[in-house]
Parts: sequence; C-alpha cells; structure tokens
Amino acid sequence: MKRERLTQIVLVIVGLSNLPQIYFLYRDLWHSSWLLEGKCECGPMFLSFFVPVGVFLLIAARRPSEHRSMIALVAWWNISHGAVMGIQTVEAWIHGVHRNFADVIVMLVIGVVLLVLLPPKREAVAPGVA
Repeated sequence: MKRERLTQIVLVIVGLSNLPQIYFLYRDLWHSSWLLEGKCECGPMFLSFFVPVGVFLLIAARRPSEHRSMIALVAWWNISHGAVMGIQTVEAWIHGVHRNFADVIVMLVIGVVLLVLLPPKREAVAPGVA
C-alpha cells in the first residue's frame, strides 16, 4: 500500500508541474512570439503536450493500477526526451555553446522514477471466472 501511495504522490507532483506550461503556451500563441521573434515554430506544439500529460497524470493518480499504460508512456517520453536533450546539449558544448544539463537530468529522473513506481500488471481474468 505504501508503494501505491508513493506512486500517487509522484504522479500528482509531476502532473502539477506540467500544468503551468499552459501559461507559456498561451503567451507564445497569443503574442505570436514563435513567429514574430524568430523562435522555433515547434515551441508551442511542444508545450501543448505538457498540459494534457499533466491532466492525465492527475487522473491516473486516483487509481494508478488502472492507468499503467499512461504512466509508462509518460515515463518513456521523459526518458527519450531527456536523451535527445542530452545529445543536443553535448553537441552545443562541442560547438562552443554552453548549455546546462539540469533539464536533461530532471527529465531522466522523472522517467526513471515513474518506471520504478510503475504499478504491476494486473492478472487477466478469464471470462466467466469470478
């Protein structure tokens, strides 16, 4: 029971930490900064992923065992995102642009923690067996 409670707490923390991204998404879209300031066009699209992830993690926090696939998806997304950011950061350093590894570490830690806390698979029950 302690593991499930810890999973719920982590899901709420990660879910709530994703929700404030809606401000940055709103700001980019409302002021067209992605277009007018020469920023990357994919910024708003990227940010639009964080908000629903936060909402669905908060939903999953109620009964994590019923949302195992969602938790696994978010875990692997964080790991793959962290890996890509890590490669980009190394490439930036090679080209003389100094970037911080903190965001890489945060994404990887979130992914690994979610995988470690991933609820076990539920046993399939044959039809007609109670």
